[in-house]
Amino acid sequence: MKAVIMAGGQGTRLRPLTSEQPKPMIPVVNVPCMEHIVNLLKRHGFEKVVATLEYMPEVIRGHFGDGSRWGVEMEYSVEEEPLGTAGSVKYVEGRLGERFVVVSGDALTDVDLGAVVRFHEERGAEVTLVLKKVDDPSEFGIVVVGDDGRVERFLEKPDEGEVFSYTANTGIYVVEPGVLEEIPAGQEYDWSKELFPKLLDEGRPVYGYVMEDPSYWEDIGNIEQYMDAQRAVLDGEVRA
Repeated sequence: MKAVIMAGGQGTRLRPLTSEQPKPMIPVVNVPCMEHIVNLLKRHGFEKVVATLEYMPEVIRGHFGDGSRWGVEMEYSVEEEPLGTAGSVKYVEGRLGERFVVVSGDALTDVDLGAVVRFHEERGAEVTLVLKKVDDPSEFGIVVVGDDGRVERFLEKPDEGEVFSYTANTGIYVVEPGVLEEIPAGQEYDWSKELFPKLLDEGRPVYGYVMEDPSYWEDIGNIEQYMDAQRAVLDGEVRA
């Protein structure tokens, strides 16, 4: 299986840390955040990686090169215009051709990707979302899953009165290649806002794998989350 790292974010809420470097390159205990993700992929047997880039792509390519230092094969896709989370993966459709995993380059996690893939296979899913219980779901997509793990409801970044679940979408997915046919080419398109609601409306097999403690995940979207990620590594809460 191949892995796609979404690494095009500008990280405006993290400025000035991201004024002169892309968000995936901000250091977490002196190692670029995306490097932690590359190491995670390697640990779980993903050795072919495509990184989707848009903001300061030369910085990421200059650091990772062909990926051989980390024991992986790195390829890159640079968007001239932002294509959104799903549109950016559609753009590299020709390089995939098989089941693949999608991971954000600007989050910190030690999720067992092998267990996620097995869950996906056992249920015959077209898409499996990795989920995590959170205290404040307002910045994430929230999800309700049935006893068998099938996604029943999904809402992206709910307002306070709309919260019906504290199970958040982590932005980590296992995807069957046929799903990319549902994404329009050459335009901005989002997994959470557009594709997942469409698939659910059509009754397609979309499942959610809920991470259990002590598995760790933190979206590094603002300074507070960035500080929490640093503490988690230093305190041994995450394998990194």
